[in-house]
This record gives sequence, C-alpha cells and structure tokens, in this order.
Amino acid sequence: MKAAFLLLGVLLLEVVVAFAQADSSKAKNAADSRFDYSELAKAPDKARARQNPLASDDTAAAGGKKLFEQHCAECHGPSGEGGKKAPSLLVPEVQDATPGTLFWVLTNGVVRRGMPVWSKLPEAQRWQLVSYLQTLKMDAPSASEAK
Repeated sequence: MKAAFLLLGVLLLEVVVAFAQADSSKAKNAADSRFDYSELAKAPDKARARQNPLASDDTAAAGGKKLFEQHCAECHGPSGEGGKKAPSLLVPEVQDATPGTLFWVLTNGVVRRGMPVWSKLPEAQRWQLVSYLQTLKMDAPSASEAK
C-alpha cells in the first residue's frame, strides 16, 4: 500500500514538473513575441526597391559592424540576437528583408518601440549597417541546426 502511494506521489510530482516546464516555455515564447516586425512591412515600395550602393564594397560590412557595436549592440545584442530592449535581427523577417527596407527602417527608426531615428547618420554609414546586417544571415544557424 505504501509503495502504491509512493508511486502515485512520484507520478503526481512528475506531472507538476512537466506543467511547470510547459508554463515556463510559454512565458518565454510570450516574452519573445513582445517584439513584432511589422515596421518592415510599412516601408514604401520605392524604399523597398532601393539597392545597397555598397553591396560590392568588401569593407562596408566591417565598417557596419563597428557602427553596430557603437549604436545598436546595446539593445539588439552583440551579435544581433536580440535582448530585453530590442528584437533579434537574425530572424527571417529581418534577414529576408530587402536592403532598401532595412535602410528605410534605420533611417526612420521605430520611435514608439524605442529605436531611434538614424537619419542624421550619414547615408553611407546607414548602408554600411545594412551591409553588416546582411552578413548576420550567413552566421545565423539554420532552423534545422537550432533544433
């Protein structure tokens, strides 16, 4: 009889632990979903169509990385993985965005979400940032590697 109660207690404890882990996972997913990428969709067609004039410049991404470290890493994380203040830049929504879309968001910011307007930053530097953001795609793990 004692063994049956002990077994029942262990099973009950396992169920409670499983539910606690599930709730913790849901809370983490809810926290991650506090960021949305809808601002990317607001870029006008003309802005989306813009090409990065520095796309063939091998030094542009290196310059963009320095700018990212100075201006962006505090919120987006040192590798663009996101943080408490800002979303990940490694997600498909950002990585699949056109260079013109990224440039438009950098230029206009997302002020209501805390991202400053970078229009005062020289245009060439904003394009360097776009160049750097697009290198993050190559460094990001694929969905199959993340599992």
